[in-house]
Amino acid sequence: MGSLTATAVKAASEPGRYGDGDGLFLLVGKGGAKSWMVRIQKDGRRRDIGLGSASKVPLKLARERAIAVREQVEAGIDPVAERRKAAGIPTFREAAKLVHAEHKASWKNAKHKAQWLSTLENYAFPAFGDRSVAQIDAAAVRDALAAIWLAKPETARRLRQRIRTVIDWAVAKGYRDSSLAMPVIDKALPKQRAKVRHHAAMPYAELPVFMRVLRETESMGRLALEAVILTAARSGEVRLATWDEVDLDAATWTIPAERMKAGREHVVPLSTPAVDLFKRLKAHRRDGDGPALVFPGMKRGKPLSDMTLTKAMRDMDRSETPHGFRSTFRDWVAEQTTFPADLAEAALAHAVSDKTVAAYQRGTMLEKRRELMASWADYCDGIGDQKIVRIVV
Repeated sequence: MGSLTATAVKAASEPGRYGDGDGLFLLVGKGGAKSWMVRIQKDGRRRDIGLGSASKVPLKLARERAIAVREQVEAGIDPVAERRKAAGIPTFREAAKLVHAEHKASWKNAKHKAQWLSTLENYAFPAFGDRSVAQIDAAAVRDALAAIWLAKPETARRLRQRIRTVIDWAVAKGYRDSSLAMPVIDKALPKQRAKVRHHAAMPYAELPVFMRVLRETESMGRLALEAVILTAARSGEVRLATWDEVDLDAATWTIPAERMKAGREHVVPLSTPAVDLFKRLKAHRRDGDGPALVFPGMKRGKPLSDMTLTKAMRDMDRSETPHGFRSTFRDWVAEQTTFPADLAEAALAHAVSDKTVAAYQRGTMLEKRRELMASWADYCDGIGDQKIVRIVV
C-alpha cells in the first residue's frame, strides 16, 4: 500500500518531493504545479521518468503507470521510446523536416540550408518519403542511391549522408531500434569513378586587376587568353577559331558542332570589349589554303599552342589554368549576380542533364546571354559596383 492518499495529494502545497513508495513520487513545483515521477534503477543506472500532471493523472492511475514502467524496464524495454511510439511515429518526410528545422540554425551557408532539404525532396521523398521512419530499410535506401550513384556521384554522396542523419535522429528519438547498415548499403552499390580534379581557377575578385595587367603587353598568347576570359569559352575552342565563324556586325561567334564538346553548334554573343578584341586581331590575320585562324601559331596554318596561353599566365606569376576561367565566370554568376543558373550553363555550352528540360529548352537564349556577357565584360573591366574587389597589389 502506498504512503500517499488522494486527499494528501490534493492538499500538498509546499514545493518538494513526496514519496508514495516503490520509486513513485509526487513533485510539487514552486508555482504549485504537481506532477508524477517514477525513479527506476537497472544495471547500476538510475532514471527518473515522468508520468504526467497530477491534475490529469489521479493517484491510482499514477501507481498503475509506475508499475507498467518498472515492468518494461525489467523486460529490457525503454518506456520513453515506447511512449513516443505510441504518440505516433513520423514519416521519413516529416522526420527530415524536423531534423532540418533543428539543424539549420547552426548552418551559416544559406545555400547549404536550402540544398540540405531539397536533396531529400528530389531523391529520397519520391522513393520512401511517406513511409514510417521506423520502416526505412537498407534496400529502400540502396535503391534510391543507386538511381543517381554514377550519374551524380557528389549529389549521391550528400544524399547518403543526409538520409543517414535523419535515420540516426529517429534512433535517438526512440522511433527506431537501430541505424541503417551503411556498410552493407555501400557494398551493394557500384564503385564510383575517381573524383574529378577541377582546373585551378582564379578567384573572381582578382580578375579586374589581372585583366589590366594582361592588357599591358600585347602578344598572341595574351590576346587569346583575353578572348577565353571574355567569351567564357574553352581554350581549345578559342585557339581553333576561324574568321568565317566570326560576325562582327552581328557581334557573334558561331562555333560549329564538330568543335564543341557537347556536339552541337554554339553561338557566343560578343560583348563590346570582345568585338574590339577581334577587331584588333584582324591585323594578325594570315590567309592560307584553309579558313584563316583568328589566333595563328608560329607555324603558318597551325593554331596557337595551348601551352602559349599557359605560359602567358606563368609569365604573370599565376598558377591557375586558362580553362579555370570558366569556373571563375560560373562562380561570379552564382555569387555576384541574379542571372539564373540555366543561363550561365547555356553560356558555358553545358549539356542539360535533365532530358525533359532539354526537350523543351531548345532555344539558345541568345539575347539573354548577350546581356549576361556584357555584364561579365563590365566586371572584367572593373566597371560598375564591384564591392568585392579589394586587391592588394
